[in-house]
Amino acid sequence: MSDSSSPVANNLRHRTQTVLWLVPLVVGIVLLPNWAFALFLSFAMLVAAWEWCVLAGLREPAGRRFYLAFIAAVLAALWHWSALSWPLLLLASLIWWIVQSLIIPRIQHVEFVEGLRPWLLVTGLLILTSTWAALLSLHRIESRGPGLVLSLLILIATVDSVAYFSGQRWGRTKLAPALSPGKTWAGVQGALIGAALVGVLIAVWLGLAPLGALAVVMLCLLVAMLSIIGDLYESLLKRQRRLKDVSQLLPGHGGLLDRIDSLTAAAPLYSLGMTWALT
Repeated sequence: MSDSSSPVANNLRHRTQTVLWLVPLVVGIVLLPNWAFALFLSFAMLVAAWEWCVLAGLREPAGRRFYLAFIAAVLAALWHWSALSWPLLLLASLIWWIVQSLIIPRIQHVEFVEGLRPWLLVTGLLILTSTWAALLSLHRIESRGPGLVLSLLILIATVDSVAYFSGQRWGRTKLAPALSPGKTWAGVQGALIGAALVGVLIAVWLGLAPLGALAVVMLCLLVAMLSIIGDLYESLLKRQRRLKDVSQLLPGHGGLLDRIDSLTAAAPLYSLGMTWALT
């Protein structure tokens, strides 16, 4: 059998084809007015919530529909009371991710889990609604909003890509073998270098003074580290369910959650940091 028909080659082809239509779609959505961006983002979060039910063990269609309806109601309430609720929600999410960054690297063994885990439904509510609020708060920043959302997406994509290739080339010591055997400390180092470079480009684009530029670079480094925690957290939940992907929504990439796991951890910090830096 030729290499072109091997499973690896087929998966790479599917991944490439998905990226070719997904990237222009995402860019087009980000460039929409804030209200339209909010609608598309709400739909994406509801898709992610449906997938989250798999991780939480909620199998009944009626239960899933109720969970999605509840999240939709929360998003509507957050939109209505955005000025008060968004900063508190982002701060709560950031604290939660910081706690996870202290717990996840210490995990040495993952046990199989069955049945419903109600607390994970609450966790999913926090993670998904805070990601929604973080991206929308960035998008609302006057004149630079869509560009800031794209800068975050570029930062996450760079961190993921550089971590993968540097880990493949120089990786020896595993980062979290019980959760993600492919991740290495060399990958983390590469990710931080990539994040610093993107941070410099963002600072130049924003026209910041040296002190402000340094703050943005430091922010991007912290965001990169939290994005890795987000990836590892979803890996933990999938390993507990013995899953490779939460769905097959995106050919070659798995589900939507498999693509935004890093973003869910990174977005609240980036939003809070950029709001502070630009005000």
